[in-house]
Amino acid sequence: MSDLPLRGLRILLMEDEALIALDVEQLCRDSGADDVVVVRHLDQVQSAGGDPFHAAILDVMLSGNPTIEFARTLAQQGVPFIFATGYADRDELFTEFPDTPVIGKPYVGADLVNALAGAIARKS
Repeated sequence: MSDLPLRGLRILLMEDEALIALDVEQLCRDSGADDVVVVRHLDQVQSAGGDPFHAAILDVMLSGNPTIEFARTLAQQGVPFIFATGYADRDELFTEFPDTPVIGKPYVGADLVNALAGAIARKS
């Protein structure tokens, strides 16, 4: 794995906890991401604009709303993603997205980046 496994990528980060979002955003940038768009509510996704996302990190529940439907959309579009969530025991994740990494909170930053880089590599 490269020292900068997310080099040049545009990452969507769906996280409603501000401190976690800041940490993960910096982690992605430190791993080479050019752009990290943080979304704290599902309705903010439409206004994210810009170039398409290369990959995404999704919390399962975003401000009390499930992100499973959005994950289905990403899967249909071929956008690689992982779940980073405190809801890692949700059976529907493993049933509907069996090949998608689920990183449980709290997590180690390297685990998160390696899981995302692995998901990207599988889609390439």
